[in-house]
Amino acid sequence: MANDDDLDDLLDELDSQGDLETSQQMLSIRTESRRYDKPVTIVEGFDLESDEIKSIASDLKSSMGTGGTVDDGRIELQGDHRDRVPDLLRERGYDVRE
Repeated sequence: MANDDDLDDLLDELDSQGDLETSQQMLSIRTESRRYDKPVTIVEGFDLESDEIKSIASDLKSSMGTGGTVDDGRIELQGDHRDRVPDLLRERGYDVRE
């Protein structure tokens, strides 16, 4: 069945293009002081659907054992995590500017 092979090849090609788009996104990480001088780590620069950003935020929060939220297409994590977040995002294929 040649059609099944062609379909599998097309799906593989589409999947590899998705990975390419991930690596082309330039993310930036910074911190801000909020109420009572509490630091918040902000990750921005995503070109993804809101659900995908929420999924990444959930992974980051559980990896670091911290709280956070998604606001205006950016991830906000409680605390200063500039040392760990870049490596976690790079493991997921993102290009991170520090």
